[in-house]
Amino acid sequence: MTRRQKDPLRQLGEAEREELEALSRLRTAPAEQVIRARLILAVARGMNYTEAAQSVGRHSNDAVSALVSRFNQEGLEALVPHHGGGFVAQYGETEKARILREFARTPQRETDGTATWSAQTLQRTLRQASDGLPTVSTYTILAVLHEAGYDWQKSRSWCATGQVIRQRKRGKVMVSDADTQAKKTD
Repeated sequence: MTRRQKDPLRQLGEAEREELEALSRLRTAPAEQVIRARLILAVARGMNYTEAAQSVGRHSNDAVSALVSRFNQEGLEALVPHHGGGFVAQYGETEKARILREFARTPQRETDGTATWSAQTLQRTLRQASDGLPTVSTYTILAVLHEAGYDWQKSRSWCATGQVIRQRKRGKVMVSDADTQAKKTD
């Protein structure tokens, strides 16, 4: 006989039940979310935690108990996995904005030692600045720049992805590709 559940599943609303049913049948949703939806539905049908875990090929009834507790508090948001380990992001939006602000500034040959930014010269400048980022890595700089839509070109210069300067009769114009996001492979 199983022990009494400390935090039994609350009554599901009709909208929640329909959302869980739909999610449990989806093949395009992340597998972890589908399994969690099936677990909640199994518990709602009256299965105990061990039976619910076994019905989806899991072994731990403790994990089902934790999911049910989280579902009682958060609702459908409990189906989305939280941070699964690894390093916590060290730089937030203000630090990313600081990197982009420094990148947007045209480097000065005398003070910055370069005419165009590379990841290492930008790193050195950010680390030496009084309001800079003393431990920023080139990987972080590159990730922020790629996220902002910049790419390193063979000509050793940075270019906004999907934008190019074309020479026309009236002068140079910036041409933007409307399908930039659709063409990105990663």
